[in-house]
Amino acid sequence: MSVAASEVEQTPPDPTGKKSGFQLPGWAEKGVIPGVVLLIAALIPFIPAIGDKANLMQQMAVALAYVVMALGLNIIVGFAGLLDLGYVAFFAFGAFAVGWFASGHFAYVNDEKGIHFLVGGNALNLPGIHFNFLLVLVIAIVLTTIAGMIIGLPTLRLRGDYIAIVTLAFGEIIGRLAVNLDGTTILGGTPITAGRQGISPVDRIDLPFLDPFTVLDKKPWYWFALFLVVVVLFVNFRLRDSRMGRAWVALREDEIAAVAMGVPAVKTKLMAYASGAAFGGISGAFLASLLNTVNADQFQFSFSILVLAMVILGGLGSIWGVVIGAIVLSIINNYLIPDVINGVPGDLGLDFDMTQITFAVYGFLLLLMMILRPQGLLPERRHKMELADHAETTDDNLYTARA
Repeated sequence: MSVAASEVEQTPPDPTGKKSGFQLPGWAEKGVIPGVVLLIAALIPFIPAIGDKANLMQQMAVALAYVVMALGLNIIVGFAGLLDLGYVAFFAFGAFAVGWFASGHFAYVNDEKGIHFLVGGNALNLPGIHFNFLLVLVIAIVLTTIAGMIIGLPTLRLRGDYIAIVTLAFGEIIGRLAVNLDGTTILGGTPITAGRQGISPVDRIDLPFLDPFTVLDKKPWYWFALFLVVVVLFVNFRLRDSRMGRAWVALREDEIAAVAMGVPAVKTKLMAYASGAAFGGISGAFLASLLNTVNADQFQFSFSILVLAMVILGGLGSIWGVVIGAIVLSIINNYLIPDVINGVPGDLGLDFDMTQITFAVYGFLLLLMMILRPQGLLPERRHKMELADHAETTDDNLYTARA
């Protein structure tokens, strides 16, 4: 019987029996350490030195929202290998879901009496459209999922840099529309987006059986953001280990081989865009309510680069690595640059501050990562092995297995 020959390149195990690099033990990866970390994170607001500072709690809530967004982009870039430079578009759709369905923006609907659904308190007496925040989250998921599939359609026949160009264009189109649609009116002459003037204020989160969230007390916002992170982490792990997750990885590794083995490329790519976009919409809706505004200036190309840098810093395809990368870059972006090192150039006699060269700081960090640790802070095992093979393997330590 003749069997087609196939070559499999493998690296022989280390004769010392030691594993190279840092790896979490199996029991830790299965939930012990993550559970302890999440418990500690939930108890942080009870520390008076932290919980009593509204600004610090808000920065922590924003960092958790970035974690949700980075985990969504990791599905597209890390799992499926589709470079997306327009992820800010999904943030925009999620934010506008709050601006349209949880504010007084459309003040002329229902004869200026407003439309109210599952809301209480002062919102019942306000004009505009006011839906419960949980329902707004569902609307944000639907909007961003549809947007994700729309952006996925033009990329079905593209690969590599061409995908990046299309997604970049999509993100820029949404950003320009957010600015320019302030002159297009609907529902009694109300502008669609309000442009740079912004939609403000928007409704605060009001959950069943809980007191409405307030501006002064940021602890409930933090806990809700942490809850979103836990839910998104659970979904991410389930997706990664599912048949769809394995199909994403197969397309990322070798699209031609994956299609030949029966992986439906169209469906698989669209599902990656839709799933990643949904998480971006969830985070966008939360940030809109937390920041109390939906402004077109929020949807800049730099935001897409920031979230992509979080994924690269943590490790492409690594769920826990992306969490770490998002938190690290959030601290750098929201605290270290504006509050700690912002005045350093002035102290040296230079006429600028660090906030003006934020992109240069990100670029320097990514350059260091590419040189010192290209696999990321906490890399995925498969991606780490790929980089190790490219860097270390030679013809002398490979063998060919033929069947």
